[in-house]
Amino acid sequence: MYEFAYQKPASVADAVKLLADPEAKPLAGGMTLIPVLKQRLNKPSMVVDLARLGLAGITVANGTVTIGAMTTHRTVAQSAEVKRAIPALAALAAGIGDPAVRYRGTIGGSLANNDPTADYPAAVLALGATVRTDRRTIPADQFFQGMFATALEAGEIITAVAFPVPEAAAYVKFPNPASRYAMVGVFVARGPAGVRVAVTGAGQGGVFRHTGFEQALAKSWSAAALEGVATPADDLNSDIHGSAAYRAHLVGVMAKRAVAAAG
Repeated sequence: MYEFAYQKPASVADAVKLLADPEAKPLAGGMTLIPVLKQRLNKPSMVVDLARLGLAGITVANGTVTIGAMTTHRTVAQSAEVKRAIPALAALAAGIGDPAVRYRGTIGGSLANNDPTADYPAAVLALGATVRTDRRTIPADQFFQGMFATALEAGEIITAVAFPVPEAAAYVKFPNPASRYAMVGVFVARGPAGVRVAVTGAGQGGVFRHTGFEQALAKSWSAAALEGVATPADDLNSDIHGSAAYRAHLVGVMAKRAVAAAG
């Protein structure tokens, strides 16, 4: 690990000022940044710890669940409010990584990193959530812009994520047995944003909406409606864990299970 300056600001404004340095890196839960630093794959001049910014917490009001960016996965998984309003979101959080990851990892850190196999991006995209930052509000369909790429500008900090409460929703994934990352994860939702289906773990460019499934489910909200709806393998991942064709098959299987679970 290289030497770097460490700062722990007490306000979002102070954090933004520090992150104006292009060589500075924000630290949320550290589930990605710390291993990267240990492996000397990144050499920031400064690490800006976001823990004291007051960005943790969950509120439910007016049909919206708002989760602060520094809220941990375990907090989301254990939240009685989330379980009542969007049980699929609580279940998703409960299945992230292992207990150590869930105690430290944060929803904001996960979204800012936008790992192509992460779980939260599927929930944000399928539920039609909005990502709030220190400067603006970004709709889910505009936020994700490819593998490890988002609409965030340099120094921009996620402050919260707002999820519309759906009528029905569920998330089912096929996890890698070692990492628990999704080889394929499918989040289905029917609610204020219409019928939306988001797939994570499978696409070369990260999370994506499955328009074929959405059109079929808009006509009939049932697992049977997905029979015969193809998932092209051309743009899917292929690696030692599974071929693109295998992942294409898993997308259909996970989607049917998710619809059945959503009821």
